[in-house]
Amino acid sequence: MGTLTDRLRRRLNRTFKRGAVLLAATMVAVFALPSAAMAEDNYYKTCEYDYVSCQTGVAAGLVQGECMTTSLAYAYTSICVDYNGDYVYVRDGKADGHAAVGYVGSANGVSDRFCRNNQGYGTWVRCNFDWVEAGAHSASAGYLEQFYIMELDYLWSWSGK
Repeated sequence: MGTLTDRLRRRLNRTFKRGAVLLAATMVAVFALPSAAMAEDNYYKTCEYDYVSCQTGVAAGLVQGECMTTSLAYAYTSICVDYNGDYVYVRDGKADGHAAVGYVGSANGVSDRFCRNNQGYGTWVRCNFDWVEAGAHSASAGYLEQFYIMELDYLWSWSGK
């Protein structure tokens, strides 16, 4: 055993080290992690790129546009595209805990648009995109399994609408 001064010095050292670790962890939590608002539309690996637009849809009541529904393999996800307003509606067709996703691909401008429905089974959401009407477009739907895995089924294509 050491002197009282040595024991106090060791205790003070341990306290200081614990405080430094706590301060570092707090700084990581505050500065390195995205806020909830920032992360809301960053739900898929490609959402951070300029050529991609990712939105989390808002609850929708009246659904409009051309619609199709995927098979069981893609969680019975429904997507409707309203060409006049560039709206995409997505319905979650399976109670599986995964978010339903609608996708619109475009040949011009932003090439990939994802509309996520994280409201749960049986709900519809609407995303408001603005795409160039000229050129080829396609619609797909499915579900988001996790940040790196999205299962989408191609449904239809259009041009000039």
